[in-house]
Amino acid sequence: MTRTIRLAPIALLAAAALAACGKKAPPAPPPAPVVNQDSINAEQARRDSIARAEQARRDSLAKAQADADRLRQAQAAARKALTDVIYFDFDTDSLTNASRGTLDAKIAALSANPDVKLRVAGNTDDRGSDEYNLALGQRRAASAKRYLTDHGITADRIDVISYGEERPVATGEDEAAWSQNRRDEFEITAGGDNLKATP
Repeated sequence: MTRTIRLAPIALLAAAALAACGKKAPPAPPPAPVVNQDSINAEQARRDSIARAEQARRDSLAKAQADADRLRQAQAAARKALTDVIYFDFDTDSLTNASRGTLDAKIAALSANPDVKLRVAGNTDDRGSDEYNLALGQRRAASAKRYLTDHGITADRIDVISYGEERPVATGEDEAAWSQNRRDEFEITAGGDNLKATP
């Protein structure tokens, strides 16, 4: 029996050794990642290229918008120059200095836009007979046309009409109202869709 008692610790040690051999060793930790600087540089270059392309696209859109805004402003300025009203003193068809300046702006706009045609409508205040005022309105419209044609605009681009006192823009029986009604109005009748800027 003593022999069995002595063998028991040896058997236990052998069983423990066998049990320890049967267990798997814990897995080795994964290797540390290798830093590939070339890959990092290539990825950064790709991101920089995308950012530059996006900035170029934004710049291109902003330039196109600015160009479109300038074109609209130039067209609006040309339209204004072509349609600005001129005014006359009482009972005359003589052009004032201010009227000549307005007509000079029309000449520049008409020269830049050879397809544009205008209608000049002569108007008067309500003093005088209907017949007299129709004739005076006609003379006022003809006076503006003559100024334009004397400065190189062909006559076939300008029509004239008189409304006399029929279309007042101001009511009242005083000089403030009458002075606004003694006028030539200008209407674009052709070629006004794609106006070019006045040089």
